[in-house]
Amino acid sequence: MSMDVISVIRTKRDRGALSSEQIDWVIDAYTRGEVADEQMSALAMAILLNGMSRDEIARWTGAMIASGERMDFASLSRPTADKHSTGGVGDKITLPLAPLVAACGAAVPQLSGRGLGHTGGTLDKLESIPGWRAALSNEEMLGVLRDTGAVICAAGDGLAPADRKLYALRDVTGTVESIPLIASSIMSKKIAEGTGSLVLDVKVGSGAFMKPPPWSGWATTTACAPGR
Repeated sequence: MSMDVISVIRTKRDRGALSSEQIDWVIDAYTRGEVADEQMSALAMAILLNGMSRDEIARWTGAMIASGERMDFASLSRPTADKHSTGGVGDKITLPLAPLVAACGAAVPQLSGRGLGHTGGTLDKLESIPGWRAALSNEEMLGVLRDTGAVICAAGDGLAPADRKLYALRDVTGTVESIPLIASSIMSKKIAEGTGSLVLDVKVGSGAFMKPPPWSGWATTTACAPGR
């Protein structure tokens, strides 16, 4: 089936649902450089304005996972657990949480992100420490997990490369707040990572991208998801 990026953009611009074939094609083409940044920017803005269905988000996430490799922690003697935050001002929970969970017997392969929009990323904070580096090979990551039980680092180049490109693009195109793009960005990395369980830390309020639900006065909600 022949595809072109203009028809994909127009579909979402006109509030249509993207087909599975359109999603698979545009993610693959963007990863390979066939779809330009300005074209993906237009599509991201259309998604921000018009949203995506659950089926579209699931397919978009799957396509980003399929753009790269998947990790395997079967060689570890501990169960694996991870958490990911949707981001907010002052978000520092990763720093005490990862060693705490490791001390309780789990391995924590914490793939963290950089700041988006007005938020500060965990990796940006840690890089203020002289000599600390975010980029680790898969072998280095596994070695640290075996030795200490926890590692905080960036996702490797081979892990969901489509998300790595789109993540940076959203930061400079005013599309960070898109919930479908937030959800697919987080889950593509975490599913490709292959952790056994995952806690989602959903930041809401004036310092975060998402607004508080009308029934809640809490600043943060959490959700747990089993690994795949």
